[in-house]
Order: sequence, then structure tokens, then C-alpha cells
Amino acid sequence: MIKNMNSYPLYDDGEHKVYWLGIEEAEDERGILTNQYLVVDGSEAAIIEPGGFFVFSRVLKNVSSIVPPTRIKYLMYSHQDPDVIAGLNLWFEYAPLAKFVISELWVRFLPHLAVLSAGRTIGIPDRGSDFKLGNSTIKAVPSHYLHSPGNFSFYDEKSGILFSGDIGAAAFPEGEWYLFAEDFDEHVKYMEGFHKRYMSSTKALRAWVRQVRRLNPRIIAPQHGAIFSDENVGKFLNWLEGLEVGIDVFEGEFYGD
Repeated sequence: MIKNMNSYPLYDDGEHKVYWLGIEEAEDERGILTNQYLVVDGSEAAIIEPGGFFVFSRVLKNVSSIVPPTRIKYLMYSHQDPDVIAGLNLWFEYAPLAKFVISELWVRFLPHLAVLSAGRTIGIPDRGSDFKLGNSTIKAVPSHYLHSPGNFSFYDEKSGILFSGDIGAAAFPEGEWYLFAEDFDEHVKYMEGFHKRYMSSTKALRAWVRQVRRLNPRIIAPQHGAIFSDENVGKFLNWLEGLEVGIDVFEGEFYGD
């Protein structure tokens, strides 16, 4: 059964801290559950995948219990889906010093969210970019076509945590939820359908796995579903590497032989 949970620490060396930002029972009634994350280094903070309208109050409350919102330097978005970005106009007000970080492909769409960013938007070039946070660095890792054409994962170098966006997403059945994937083989059934349908390119997926292996993350934290740690990081990457997705799976069904 899903239980209300506040923030949970994923990393803490005293100066640099990373938190998963909780969950509420009511969110299960509003669509697929989402994960948001907070990275703090010294006096600066970043929220990864701030989320949509329904989760805003919970995320703001949990962030405020750790750092004042005025210390948020970046709001970092993997892509443009509403469950990632639809709370942007609220964050514009409550985090007045924050810059909005998103693929440059999506910057021109932000006014459609009733946000006139007034120089507060940073468009990430397709090749990726590095973002300084205190004495640490968060890397925007290209993840294009997985599933958005302008898509990024975010790698926190100091903690070794890769925030993978929809890559690794799981859709739990009603009443089922856990924060960390423990039995990977059992967890696959919650990921497989999502990845085959929402990830558009097997070639892009395997290219992403190659670059992630070079980063060698200790934790992979998706926007939906459960977090991968320890040996399950490798199991997850191996599973992705052998998976066919998107047009490679559905070409015949959608377009004929």
C-alpha cells in the first residue's frame, strides 16, 4: 500500500546532499506517480524534475523543510511533458532567483504555460552542458528520443547519482509502490511495456547506455517508479541494452509490412 512519505536522503557528505522529495497517497488518484529530487551543495540548490500542478504543494513543503526556496539556483527539466513541467508558473513565483533549465528545443514553448521567463531560462544545447552548483557540477547528459526529441538526463558528479528522467520509468499497479527496486527481475514487468511504447529508438537507447557506462553512476533515479542502486544499476543497464523499443517494435503494427 502507498504511504505518505516525506523527503528521503540519497546522499549526504555534510556539504553536498541529495534528497528524494516524497510522495502522497492522493497523488495515486491523479495519474502515474512521479519522483522529484533536490540537490544541495553549500548555499545553492537545484530541483530535478520539479513536476506538475498536483505535486507542487508537497514538493514546495518538502524543499522548504531543507532549504529556503530563495536558495534554489536551478529548476532542471529533462523534457517538456506536463508531469515534469506544468508547475513551472508556480515555481516562477516561489523560487524567484531560480533559472529554468531545459532543452533549447523547448524554450520557445514556455510562454504557452503562461510563463514569461524574463531572462530566467537556460536552453541546453543538444550536445549537453555542465552546471555549477556550489562547489559541484551537474552534467546535462543527452538522452534525445528517449522519449522526447529534446531530452536530457542529469548527472550529479559528486554523489554519483544519475537522474534519468523517463528512462527507467515503471508504472506500478494500484496499491503497489516501493522506493528502491530490490528484486530487479520482478520489477521488469512494471517497466517493459512503458519502455517499448514510449522510447522511440533502440539505437538511441543503446547509445545512452554506452555513455552512462562511462559515467559509472552509483545510483540511477528515474522520474517514475523505483530507484536503482548497487548491483541493480548494472542489471538495469544490461536490460536496456538488450531491449528493442519504439519504431523497431511497432513498425509492422502501425505501418504495415
